[in-house]
Amino acid sequence: MSNQNVVPFVASKSVDESGQSIIALLGQAADTAKDDCARAMDLAHRLTFQLRAAEEQVRKLEAEAAHFRDRALRAEQWLQHIHSEVEQTFFQNKEGNSRSQNRKK
Repeated sequence: MSNQNVVPFVASKSVDESGQSIIALLGQAADTAKDDCARAMDLAHRLTFQLRAAEEQVRKLEAEAAHFRDRALRAEQWLQHIHSEVEQTFFQNKEGNSRSQNRKK
């Protein structure tokens, strides 16, 4: 606290002057508090806006991740299906042909 905000007690000052000084200091304190409150509210509004934007971005990214997770799952299922088809088409026929050729011998 600086010295200019302190109302010194001076015996020669009238009670009216002291009261007016105190009221003036209370007004200054109220103005300062209002300014601080306004700055805090502005900051809160800006942060709220930023938070909402970040939450929206998170929702979009989660949806995108779910989309790619689904695509990866479908791709994996297709690869398993293709693998099964390759096994059945090429390797089971080879085993069948090998056995039939062994029987002929």
